[in-house]
Amino acid sequence: MQVTETALPGVLLIEPARFGDARGFFCESWNRQRFADHGIDLDFVQDNHSFSVRANTVRGLHFQAPPHAQAKLVRCGRGVLFDVAVDIRRGSPTYGQWVGAELSFENGRQLLIPAGFLHGFATRSEETEIIYKCSDYYAPDCEGAVRHDDPDIGIDWGLTGPAVLSDKDAAAPWLRDIDTPFAWGGA
Repeated sequence: MQVTETALPGVLLIEPARFGDARGFFCESWNRQRFADHGIDLDFVQDNHSFSVRANTVRGLHFQAPPHAQAKLVRCGRGVLFDVAVDIRRGSPTYGQWVGAELSFENGRQLLIPAGFLHGFATRSEETEIIYKCSDYYAPDCEGAVRHDDPDIGIDWGLTGPAVLSDKDAAAPWLRDIDTPFAWGGA
């Protein structure tokens, strides 16, 4: 397993080893001990699976506030997606900055997004599946969102057409209009 730091401390690009032969491949997408060996000590309690029919579908940017804040381990089960994390920890030197990574069935990469970050993705192919682990259970009263096209964040989603959005995501507020429930713990 290869673990690569991104420009946002704590957001990690993970490439599990794949073992292939004429039948296909095998990989461990999550192994508590292997991840702990890399300093990743999370207790995942929920798996989510989302399917998007159309390319240019954008889901996010979402977060879940304490006491049910979630870290996520994201991978692509089918198709191609662009996965994004945005730092919303008040006082962080990287507040409002984003990183993104292309995740696909073919490349097998995963993105680890700690609590305190927005998460969103854009599908780059039709019939795309995203599968992700969460470190806390979904709690509707703790969910929040920020617009995917917030100019203060400036994410380049790489869309090839208009974004396909839910009504809820289209009505999300700007980052400057939310009272972030997260604080940076650094010195």
